[in-house]
Amino acid sequence: MCNRARMAGEPETIAERFGTKWLAARPMDNRFHPQELVPRSRAWVVRRDDRGRGLDVMAWDVLSGGGRWPMTNVRQLGLPQWRRLAERPENRCLIPLTEFCEWTPDVHDVGGGKPLKGEMWFAVTDQPVFAVAGFWQASAKGNGFSMATCDPNELVAPIHPKAMITVLEEADWERWLTGSYDDIVSLQRPYDADRMTVRGPVFPTRQAGTK
Repeated sequence: MCNRARMAGEPETIAERFGTKWLAARPMDNRFHPQELVPRSRAWVVRRDDRGRGLDVMAWDVLSGGGRWPMTNVRQLGLPQWRRLAERPENRCLIPLTEFCEWTPDVHDVGGGKPLKGEMWFAVTDQPVFAVAGFWQASAKGNGFSMATCDPNELVAPIHPKAMITVLEEADWERWLTGSYDDIVSLQRPYDADRMTVRGPVFPTRQAGTK
């Protein structure tokens, strides 16, 4: 399941791409690193409110630390706790990305210690900045979001056969944000594998020959 992703570029890139207003000022601290998304890190998120489509900042954990582990991905939208969010357009969001990662099922000996799983990085060729379908909610600890997942396509399945994140067609962004529950369930489908690329495996966490 995707627990690593990237959004290259500045927030101005997102604002221009998604036609957003600013719902949150850019955090001015060194803990905010939206170009490298990991669970519970903060990221730019596009959502709608009474001012229209806007750009906000949230943590990648829809439970905002309230669970035993970060809830970064949601698959079963019919479960009561997720249907409550899925049915309400105000709790839906888009997560802008340029790449997402799945780890190889096998490990590789890269020297210097325990073998590692490799990172496989997936991108969308016809959308350099693409949108992942998501949900968000507020809590006492702040706003948190999760990505919706779906069946994997032919490119992702050999690496992660259980699921992939739901990459939306640009024409479906507004439908995800404002449509009915049945609308968004119909959008929970794999992106066309012929319009995606993959690179890897890469091993950025340890250099060969080091511990």
